[in-house]
Amino acid sequence: MDTSLLLHCPTVSATCNPKLKRPCSSSLPDATRIPGPNPLDWLLESLLELPDSSGVALDLSVDRIVQSRPYDSDKDDVIDRAFRLGLALTEAANRSARRRASMHNAVVWALPSDLTYQGSVFSSLDTQSLCKAAAACLFFHKCAADPLCYSNIDLTAVAPKVNNMVVSTMIQRAGKELRSLKLGVVPCPVALLGSYPTLGISTRNFLDASRLLWNDKRSRQGKESFTLTRSCLAPLIADGGGPGALLRRLHLFNIERMDNTAFGAALMACQSLLDLEIVGLHVELSQTLESVSRSCPLLERLFFESSKTGRDDSLKLPTCHDLVTHCPYISTLGLRGFKLQDTKLRVFLKGFHQLKFVDFSTSYSITGDFLRNLGGCTGGNLLEVLILRDCMHLREAEVSRLLSAIFGGRFKYLRHLDVSNREGLASDDDWYHRCYSPSFTSLGLLLQERPHLCVLADFPTEGSFVEEPMTSSDNDMNLPSLIESHTSEGSPCSFSPEHSYNSDQSSGNEDNVGPIFADYL
Repeated sequence: MDTSLLLHCPTVSATCNPKLKRPCSSSLPDATRIPGPNPLDWLLESLLELPDSSGVALDLSVDRIVQSRPYDSDKDDVIDRAFRLGLALTEAANRSARRRASMHNAVVWALPSDLTYQGSVFSSLDTQSLCKAAAACLFFHKCAADPLCYSNIDLTAVAPKVNNMVVSTMIQRAGKELRSLKLGVVPCPVALLGSYPTLGISTRNFLDASRLLWNDKRSRQGKESFTLTRSCLAPLIADGGGPGALLRRLHLFNIERMDNTAFGAALMACQSLLDLEIVGLHVELSQTLESVSRSCPLLERLFFESSKTGRDDSLKLPTCHDLVTHCPYISTLGLRGFKLQDTKLRVFLKGFHQLKFVDFSTSYSITGDFLRNLGGCTGGNLLEVLILRDCMHLREAEVSRLLSAIFGGRFKYLRHLDVSNREGLASDDDWYHRCYSPSFTSLGLLLQERPHLCVLADFPTEGSFVEEPMTSSDNDMNLPSLIESHTSEGSPCSFSPEHSYNSDQSSGNEDNVGPIFADYL
């Protein structure tokens, strides 16, 4: 530093050279008197008035100070102090810039406070956009701190991005305003997977969701990048269960460290739950449905996809009856990848009087017998969507019987039926014998009678049957083609034999915490 530039300041001279006597402030002229009690302000102001071309002088000054120290340790200490001083000045400048930006935004912000905090601005942002806005300036950070902004928390991603701390912070900020919580890793867009039918969701969105890759979960066992653990839902139970008391929607995807005990305890705090979606969790079907029966009497939508297709045979008849009794408002039921016997499914279709959407895809033990004599006053009369895709034991005769029943006037509200199977349909006598070109004699007449009914019957051109049930990492199928009511010539269409199955690919490791959430928190 150029000492000649600083020697004109008495305070600086006395500070830099202790041998110089500090003059009395009362003897200084008014123009040179220190403005304020802290002499550091005067020193910093003098430094800031240095011209931009004084870099060489600063280099020489620092070098002289370093060389004036007798020992190497002292010289290193001077350099280290210079580094720390420069960093401290940079951080102070950044903070001052943020404060000025915050004041500027607060002045020029055109909306009143009621629209800003509780209106449709910050509270309508998705979670990721909210974090970006909150990191912009202090004013936006204050706007984003309102609990209403966190009423719908969506922390899902195509790769692990958050940990338990991020989830806990978001839930604490929402408090009793929490209405929706989505966590985990999804291999497809959340907008589609989350649009599985609920009240108010259009038919087209449901068909898009039903045409996604079945069991499209990449094999992630042993990947340490998963940071969500069994305690990620613990904040719902905090404060006497306040955060989970008014929760309406809970969607959990591929949280492999979740178990039945932690999940059941979280559901106990969610007495107002209307929509529950579980994909890829290592929790048993029977225990999960028992927890739902005890804790979620208002539930309207239940979607549960097994993490290990065809291996969970835990469901018992008493559990089915309990679910029907204690959750009578279920209108959407999806149970994918479980060993489900027809007798148990019949309990659901006969017991849920408001049931409209059913998805039992990749269920290993279904034959189709549970659909006999349904569609009228005995149950299933309000059914609009029925998906039995890739049910290994589904019989050709039962599908034909179902089509005949629909043609005979049953299931009069049905608008979407999917009986596609990558391994063909089973015969009545021996399910090892597969049918890849079934002749549904009543399908043509049915499509003429009910032109608005969409029937999916997608089968491979030749068999590739495997005896063992497929797991989540086995071959998955591409989007099936929708069967139109009529062909271009106007003749009814029977089925669409098309082999369109590909193998899934496993995902790679990602960073544990996304930069957006990390910067904000």
